[in-house]
Amino acid sequence: MAGAAPIPDGEFTAAIYGLIRAGRFAEAVGILGSELQNSCRSRAGLSLLGYCYYQLQDFAAAAECYEQLGTLHPELDEYRLYQAQSLYKAGLYAEALRVASPLLDVPAYQGRALRLQAAAHYAQGDLSAAKSLVEQVLASAAESSPGAAEDPSELPDAEVNLGCLLYREGRHEEACGKFAGAMQVLGYCPELSYNMALCCYAAKQYAPALKHISDIIERGIHQHPELSVGMTTEGIDVRSVGNTLLLHRTALVEAFNLKAAIEYQLRNLEAAQEALTDMPPRAEEELDPVTLHNQALMNMDSRPTEGFEKLQFLLQQNPCPPETFGNLLLLYCKHQYYDLAADVLAENAHLTYKLLSPYLYNFLDAMITCQTAPEEAFHKLDELAGTMTEQLRKLTKQVQEARQNRDDEAVKKAVNEYDETLEKYVPVLMAQAKIYWDMENYTMVEKIFRKSVEFCNEHEVWKLNVAHVLFMQENKYKEAIGFYEPIVKKHYDNILQVSAIVLANLCVSYIMTSQNEEAEELMRKIEKEEEQLSYDDPDKKIYHLCIVNLVIGTLYCAKGNYDFGISRVIKSLEPYNKKLGTDTWYYAKRCFLSLLENMSKHMIMLRDSVIQECVHFLEQCELYGRNIPAVIEQPLEEERMHSGKNTVTYEARQLRALIYEVIGWNM
Repeated sequence: MAGAAPIPDGEFTAAIYGLIRAGRFAEAVGILGSELQNSCRSRAGLSLLGYCYYQLQDFAAAAECYEQLGTLHPELDEYRLYQAQSLYKAGLYAEALRVASPLLDVPAYQGRALRLQAAAHYAQGDLSAAKSLVEQVLASAAESSPGAAEDPSELPDAEVNLGCLLYREGRHEEACGKFAGAMQVLGYCPELSYNMALCCYAAKQYAPALKHISDIIERGIHQHPELSVGMTTEGIDVRSVGNTLLLHRTALVEAFNLKAAIEYQLRNLEAAQEALTDMPPRAEEELDPVTLHNQALMNMDSRPTEGFEKLQFLLQQNPCPPETFGNLLLLYCKHQYYDLAADVLAENAHLTYKLLSPYLYNFLDAMITCQTAPEEAFHKLDELAGTMTEQLRKLTKQVQEARQNRDDEAVKKAVNEYDETLEKYVPVLMAQAKIYWDMENYTMVEKIFRKSVEFCNEHEVWKLNVAHVLFMQENKYKEAIGFYEPIVKKHYDNILQVSAIVLANLCVSYIMTSQNEEAEELMRKIEKEEEQLSYDDPDKKIYHLCIVNLVIGTLYCAKGNYDFGISRVIKSLEPYNKKLGTDTWYYAKRCFLSLLENMSKHMIMLRDSVIQECVHFLEQCELYGRNIPAVIEQPLEEERMHSGKNTVTYEARQLRALIYEVIGWNM
């Protein structure tokens, strides 16, 4: 590829300004860099290079340029200010404070230096120092007459800073008021609108937060179509828009990230993922830490390995989203990588007290202990649960008192606190129950759940797990129906929203309590909805009815009726191109392994027609299972399974060979 055409003599300045005017800062940086190799002390060249780096958001390089200018021209304080601003933007807060400090004695730059220092202290978490500096700015602005003000936006800027401090103190409504007041003075500003949305989000007022976000996005699309909003979601391949100052000023990235967070909180995972792909396209290396964190979190189910890599990378960066540390630890525990969680805690002890609440630290500590000392872990969880039940009782009393006093605001506040505490209590309770669940001590699990009925009897997760533990005891099917039925009836008009295993367990419970008509009606309902969905989207695989039939078939196999059970399993997977998947294969192969075990021990005999049916079924699985994984591997496994062996085809062939061996057929 040919290099860029040389700039004619006498046109260098015009060419550089032309590139800057067109927003082609990267090209300008290349030309200026080459030119400065010949005249490294050029004030104009260094100033333009620093400006271009700043526009490209390469703040460390911009700071270096302004440092050189400050050394060459110590009489010009503006370069020191620009250097401090660049250092602040680069996250080098201590250096920014040091560089800005002498400017406090320069009247022309004092106000901006104070604001910069306040921002640096705020970013470091030193809120008292930040507040003191903001109050100085406000006092200075109040004393000055409007004409004497160094900058007409100084007072509203100080109000914005005060709003940020109020936000960090948890006074979200007051903070929102400050941002709204500043917007009335300055006019519409996407960054202020985002700040207001963030306050609403923190106060769990999602509707007004989404309204502010919608305003930002609509204005961004209308005013800057070149930012290609939504193109990636629509499957259009577009080039990166880069990390320009224009993109930063539109607040589009921040708005889409907040929208994704709200949808994620509301359990709308698809909408959350779509919000992330709707934002202006950038290359992965250009992504900001918050976007990278949200991508990892919201795609964890489909791309866990990639998610862990992103979170591990972010933890090594400075700064990184404060939620990264806790989320990485929780995800390690969720995937049962307790050793890795313990290692991360040990390696980042300095972050433990800074980023983890006492509740989260104690919960993680107990979860990590589960691996080696389940009894000790249960005791730790029990202490944590005891603390939380006390809080729940106090909050219940506060709600009652507030209602008696007809204090709606106090009721609202106490109810919100109660809900937040309950959401923390339920995971502790489930972790305790899981310890005994893994031991298959279902009676003890039920006992744990009964102790928590006072607080959790309306909680969806609690009701679902109570249903599961009653079902597993095999003599409490009627009680299990009492918990499964409300879950199914709640979503009866959209029954495929219910987990397949819940529907399957309810059907089995009906059968075991001789309510066959109810089981058949439920299965007809599932079949009807699956047919409708297949009509709307012919290529989509739907496994609900298949899994229900598989579980029923498994039940009959467990009771020793292999003739009917195996036939039910085989029929449930027809047609194979739509019903054969990793989950459905898991249920099917368990029944075949149980059958083979009993046949090898000569405990059962099967008719030849059933054997032929089994062989034909496994041949079909070989045919359709070439690209279907037999096992979903854990994301961080060091030794991966052989790709040819981790297929339904390979396992089906093995099962067929075992059948031939057990029955002595020479085929």
